[in-house]
Amino acid sequence: MLTNPVVVSVVVMTVLALLKVNILIAIFIAAIVAGLTAGMPIFTTMSTLIGGMGGNSETALSYIMLGALATAISHTGIADFLIKGMSNAFADRKKLFVLIIAAIASLSQNLLPVHIAFIPILIPPLLGLMNKMKVDRRAVACALTFGLKFPYVVLSVGFGAIFHKIIIAGLVDNGVEANISQVMPAMIIPGLGMVVGLIIAIFFTYRKDRTYADKPVGGVDAVPETHSTKFTMAHWGALAGAVVAFAIQIIFVKMDWGGGLPLGALAALIVMMLFRSFTFKDMDDMMNGGIKLMGFIAFVMLIAAGYGAVLRETGAVKELVEASASILGGSKLISAFVMLLIGLLVTMGIGSSFSTIPIIATLFVPLGVELGFSPAAIIALVGTAGALGDAGSPASDSTLGPTSGLNADGQHDHIWDTCVPTFIHFNIPLIIFGVIAALIL
Repeated sequence: MLTNPVVVSVVVMTVLALLKVNILIAIFIAAIVAGLTAGMPIFTTMSTLIGGMGGNSETALSYIMLGALATAISHTGIADFLIKGMSNAFADRKKLFVLIIAAIASLSQNLLPVHIAFIPILIPPLLGLMNKMKVDRRAVACALTFGLKFPYVVLSVGFGAIFHKIIIAGLVDNGVEANISQVMPAMIIPGLGMVVGLIIAIFFTYRKDRTYADKPVGGVDAVPETHSTKFTMAHWGALAGAVVAFAIQIIFVKMDWGGGLPLGALAALIVMMLFRSFTFKDMDDMMNGGIKLMGFIAFVMLIAAGYGAVLRETGAVKELVEASASILGGSKLISAFVMLLIGLLVTMGIGSSFSTIPIIATLFVPLGVELGFSPAAIIALVGTAGALGDAGSPASDSTLGPTSGLNADGQHDHIWDTCVPTFIHFNIPLIIFGVIAALIL
């Protein structure tokens, strides 16, 4: 097991990331290690890596366009109104502030299914307020990741409906009869683990004040003090643009069409320009700001997709499960724990819960049946195994998204301030509560 390409490459990626090696380089090296460890020639590994990068091409384009939209909205100075309103509402109640952020993030998965699209628009303007309240941004990172994960893990609406359908397809395709109405009851217990993790992060681990410097937000400089204190046409344009972007995304999600995120951002930019929130000659500045704010993360998502393709090509996941099955000894407790650890490793590498489920379901479902787990327990195991690792993975949009907003002024480290806190506070409880669910369902 210790020489399995998935294990070796994920360990390499994690160690490099913790040593603060650039995450893009860390994933690149991990992908090469996975291929070479599996016996793939270097040219095959590279062609698989590059060919697989297209799997996240829409996400990468979305990030750039959303970054440009966030830059344009910040350019109007509308953030001044937002910050003033929230300053009056929350004052010194920073724990309530972080909980509200978690609630807003949760709505992005179901009521307004825009996923990470809200982060570069909402979070950078709030950094000044967070600095004033001395909020530990690690708590906010946990709140954002919780909101991006908990709803789809537990609720069969929005992105959760997609996630739950993938789980059921994995069971049915491998000989276990199940329907989507069984998923939510089975995933409530693992979901409670995430709630516990969030409470610990906000009220215990990161409850103390943390001081940050007031620095310009990436993409554009700090809003000039000369901005009008009155609500102008430029501000209405920013609001109209945001509404248009969200509306297009919702329509595309409901119709199951691709491309809603980048198209919505493009339409929003055009609307804002028509409202003269910025001029035509400023367009280059908006796009350059978007690239500065989100460009690096876009490239990380591209290479993460390539890394996932290499892991799938090696066939190492199947070998890992087979090697684990030989040492389980028929114990449901040990079996559930090991299966969840495998899910953690796979998702840490691929960076996507949704992409992990089809890979592990073909292996976990027959193994679960053989070990005597009930359909509900298998649902909990497969769903939790898929969800594990998404929090804490350097290549996941559940961590890259929060970092993009919280690091807009260069004071939030992706690995130590987002990945490590979310890994500790969500993956550990998910494993504990996932094992409990598997044993009692």
